[in-house]
Amino acid sequence: MAYPGIDFPGVGSGLAVLNDGKLLLCKRLKAPEAGHWSIVGGKVDHLELSADAARREAEEESGLKIHSARFLCVSEQLIVADRQHWVSLIYVTEDFSGEPQLTEPDKLSEIGWYPLDALPQPLSLFARDAVKALRAMTTS
Repeated sequence: MAYPGIDFPGVGSGLAVLNDGKLLLCKRLKAPEAGHWSIVGGKVDHLELSADAARREAEEESGLKIHSARFLCVSEQLIVADRQHWVSLIYVTEDFSGEPQLTEPDKLSEIGWYPLDALPQPLSLFARDAVKALRAMTTS
């Protein structure tokens, strides 16, 4: 099925940052999904590995220093309202240093830690996929 204005998918990468059972989430100001809570992440640059992009984006958006990350899941989203199509590789880490800060106030309005059983709403589609994969990981 063709969607007007969506020419090709973008490649994204996200990072589910965990700390004592809590997930780092930020509230987006811009599309895709402005006003939604999401994991840190963004576009994979040309000739950049997706894991490196996840680490870079997390550091840019949160001020944390990410030491390592492992693959968690793939999230593919057609966000027709924003005329966007994304294929995102999502990683997870508990290996970081520093305290999260709102370092990109032009893109994000809030950032903080949230228990997996008490997440703010609405969650972005990417965050929903990450949370589903995290819950499956803890129950297996």
